[in-house]
Amino acid sequence: MTNTSSRAEWRATAGLLALSAVPVIAGSARLTELATGAEVTPANARFLAVPLPVVAHIIGATLFCVLGAFQFHRGLRRRRPRWHRITGRLLVPCGLAAAGSGIWMTLYYPLPAVDGARFGVLGVSRLAFGAVMAAGIGWSVVAIRRKDIVSHRAWMIRAYAIGQGAGTQVLTHLPWVLVAGQPGVGARAVLMNAGWVINVVVAEWLIRRRPARPARPVSRGSYGDPARVAADRPALRG
Repeated sequence: MTNTSSRAEWRATAGLLALSAVPVIAGSARLTELATGAEVTPANARFLAVPLPVVAHIIGATLFCVLGAFQFHRGLRRRRPRWHRITGRLLVPCGLAAAGSGIWMTLYYPLPAVDGARFGVLGVSRLAFGAVMAAGIGWSVVAIRRKDIVSHRAWMIRAYAIGQGAGTQVLTHLPWVLVAGQPGVGARAVLMNAGWVINVVVAEWLIRRRPARPARPVSRGSYGDPARVAADRPALRG
């Protein structure tokens, strides 16, 4: 049973990494473009003019999604609690950088025509999901400081789900592009929102699928590390 569970957890981690692949590759291409001084085009002019926000967004989102995929591996959390804590401290500023820069770009970058009005459906959605992602990370920090691991886990799952929106948006766009070509303003707004909504629904299902059970007593001597003892309690395994 343990080996089967471990394989399932690694498959889930691999799935999250695969979901991150296209946005990470696209982000790496954008960073290369900025670093090499590419020719200015209508598609990249805003990034070349003010590169810091998009650089912060790409780096923050990449680290948040890639390293975050390993944070949800229960066996890894139990075996390497110190790694989990150190990585978590890195993920908080990365996630906030991704969310904050996304909000800034929505408010201040010139937007391509296909995005519609700045405060149209897509623009408002970007602002809303970015704000919820940042708030979720903040609440997760507050919860862990209170030693409320269940709430900490729930809010980090929600924030991570929103952060992974770009990966799911690739999947929502692909069928449309193959069948009907590039979407217009209205269709793009629907497809972009579908990516975030799908992720949030899955996140809520994961949070609620296994109700917390009363913690059984665990001998401190069996591990010697209070953090490991806490991680081993069924109510906090999630």
